[in-house]
Amino acid sequence: MPQPYDARAPRGLFSLFLWAFFGALIFIGFIALGTWQVHRRAWKLDLIARVDQRIHAPAVDAPGPSQWPGISAASDEYRRVRVTGEYLYDRQVLIWTATDLGSGYWLMTPLREADGAIVMINRGFVPVDKCKAAATCLPGSSGTVTVTGLLRMPETRAFLRHNDVAADRWYTRDVEAMATARGLTQVAPYFVDADAASPQDSGWPRGGLTVVSFPNNHLSYAITWFLLALGTVLGVGYVLRDGVRSRRGDVT
Repeated sequence: MPQPYDARAPRGLFSLFLWAFFGALIFIGFIALGTWQVHRRAWKLDLIARVDQRIHAPAVDAPGPSQWPGISAASDEYRRVRVTGEYLYDRQVLIWTATDLGSGYWLMTPLREADGAIVMINRGFVPVDKCKAAATCLPGSSGTVTVTGLLRMPETRAFLRHNDVAADRWYTRDVEAMATARGLTQVAPYFVDADAASPQDSGWPRGGLTVVSFPNNHLSYAITWFLLALGTVLGVGYVLRDGVRSRRGDVT
């Protein structure tokens, strides 16, 4: 009586070698990605701890011109600082934004220190109906003031939007671009987000709205990559075991 025909031919040695080779490459790749996420998680946790320490530390004098070349996001952003000088209200810039308080503007006002250096101060959020023109929008205290807040690095890009300097429409807090547009020189390469305790003559602008958030999904990503590595081992192992059994059956 004829035996049933098995259409599946045994895998050749070269085919099994390719499965093992590419399986090993994929496994190593997944392990490398998972390990990278583990390192990224450690780096992110350290960053969060350092930023949290800066935010809650006592305010120090903002870096002066001699320190500007060494300013960086890694070592200085979100440091609590204080700046003393006079506001230049006629050089303000309105930056379009959306906050929990609604749509409106960040009110960026240059503050000139005694030595002539200028620091852009984000005095806070202003609703649309409170500001019609940057030069006349909510002038605050006159004379010398001291502002405390968080040191921030400039923003040069916004999602799907670009600053239109000619039309005076702004979407990013690009310090260099604002300084050029307003004819300012000797401007610090950072800006300061004023906190809620900084002196205000009215309810607006509203300071202290800085959002400090660092997404930390690296653990879940690492687990995903390691599970994919395990799945690769199981899948390739099954194929190789099946191939070896088929060849043994073919030989016998």
